[in-house]
Amino acid sequence: MAEKFIDKVRSMMGFETSQDEEVYEEDFAEDDDVYDRSYAGAPGTYANPNKVVNLHKNQSMKVVLYQPRDFEDTRAVIDSLKTKKPVILNIEELDPELARKIFDFCSGALYAIDGHIQKVSRGIFILAPSNVDISGDVRGELENKGVFAWSTRKDSF
Repeated sequence: MAEKFIDKVRSMMGFETSQDEEVYEEDFAEDDDVYDRSYAGAPGTYANPNKVVNLHKNQSMKVVLYQPRDFEDTRAVIDSLKTKKPVILNIEELDPELARKIFDFCSGALYAIDGHIQKVSRGIFILAPSNVDISGDVRGELENKGVFAWSTRKDSF
């Protein structure tokens, strides 16, 4: 009687073993072209098929200084930014109209490459591509120290 009870519980849970079930056996042909993933190196070693890329390069970053004389010199500034090099742009000695055109062109290029711009002083800017962060307020630090009195003039951008 206990066996019938156990059989009923098994059938309710889905573990029913019936005598009527047929057992299927299939003959699987062994494939001779099986890919062997074993490593022929020293025992206990693991070969990693992934490539390892060093994220921390020991190369020093170059900062490029440009002092354009005309609008055509702006191309070199943008080319440096496209190669992920930060640029210091000095346009303080240019005609104000030409300086504005160069500044606007560089600002548009920086926007296109997700770069940043920071004013250092009158007519001098740091242009940084997306891989370089500019931290701090350079202009504010210069004004607070009072070393460069000319940096407080508001007559130009």
